[in-house]
Amino acid sequence: MKILVLNAGSSSIKYSLFAMSDRRVLLSGILERIGEAMATHRYRLSDAEPVYLELPLVNHQQALQTLFSSLAASGAVRDGELACIGHRVVHGGEMFRQPALITPEVIKQIAGMIPLAPLHNPANLLGIEESLRLMGKLPQVAVFDTAFHQSLPDYAYRYPIPAELYSRHGVRRYGFHGTSHGYVAKQAAETLGKPLQELNLITLHLGNGASASAIENGLCVDTSMGMTPLEGLMMGTRCGDIDPALHFYLGRSLGLSLEAIEKLLNNDSGCRGICGENDMRGIHAMADAGDPAAKLSLAMYAYRIKKYIGAYFAVLGRVDALVFTGGIGENDAWLRQQSCDGLSALGIELDPARNQASILPCAAIHADSSRVKLLVIHTQEELEIAIQAETCLKNLN
Repeated sequence: MKILVLNAGSSSIKYSLFAMSDRRVLLSGILERIGEAMATHRYRLSDAEPVYLELPLVNHQQALQTLFSSLAASGAVRDGELACIGHRVVHGGEMFRQPALITPEVIKQIAGMIPLAPLHNPANLLGIEESLRLMGKLPQVAVFDTAFHQSLPDYAYRYPIPAELYSRHGVRRYGFHGTSHGYVAKQAAETLGKPLQELNLITLHLGNGASASAIENGLCVDTSMGMTPLEGLMMGTRCGDIDPALHFYLGRSLGLSLEAIEKLLNNDSGCRGICGENDMRGIHAMADAGDPAAKLSLAMYAYRIKKYIGAYFAVLGRVDALVFTGGIGENDAWLRQQSCDGLSALGIELDPARNQASILPCAAIHADSSRVKLLVIHTQEELEIAIQAETCLKNLN
């Protein structure tokens, strides 16, 4: 069985083709700058050299036509071999706890979530609708970033605001990065040799966007992102947790509009707001050169991770493993060490040598004396989408 995974953005489409028999990536690529004067298409067939093309792509329909033509021309998939297309959908609200076979009703429900994810769901829908036009007879499955967090108890997902805002308008914590948190949780269970249903985990997805999750007996019981991806940890350009009254101050005292405040907190805050840079590699280079703002940014980033580790330890009571993933979590040994430093009272003891030498896709970086296992696991969100799409298809038969 071969499954194609699509992640459609407003001006890009990222894709991967999997052979599900051995979960191998046959072809992967990305189309970018769709709708501009000249778009780009980068892709790689198995272990071959990557291909880079520039071409005019007016819209997503042309982009997907190019994508499907590339699949056929590459020989990675022949007629009748493609079993399914799996689509990443950012927001599934309370409606979707599992992947869903795409039908007109599912499309309507995803569209209904647009007010909750105005930057993401419209683009995800565009990719779904154009794929249906081009490959309408092929089963297509939506996999939701929010689904993994639907096991949160009400006292964790409700906000202490008037109840009507929840009952009528859906204002609550939803959480994001669920596909990644779910994938690395399963990988942690496999590494530890225990059923996921018997494990308590804290998972840290650290990239330009960052989130933490508390997993009890295999189920997510709390997560740091909220109704939107703005809440929680400090991120590359997002502020994370702040005093909500800051919005009023920015409006009244500085005369900022709601749109300006939203841009400031989403695009110009976090690490970028502190030191002018949101790429962690650049921040480290600045800090190594003595830049005090970069040093402060790193200290703040690690400090907030440590606070969430402590909070989720209190939520879970017992923690079997702490998992680092995402581009930063997988590659930044300094940050992992700083995030764990001083937590020996919780049974968290990192081994510096193992931390520096960590080899993906999975590495143990804890000291032998550590009660809590410390793991670095390479996340594969596209593979998890393919696995969930495959499961969805099997459940229908």
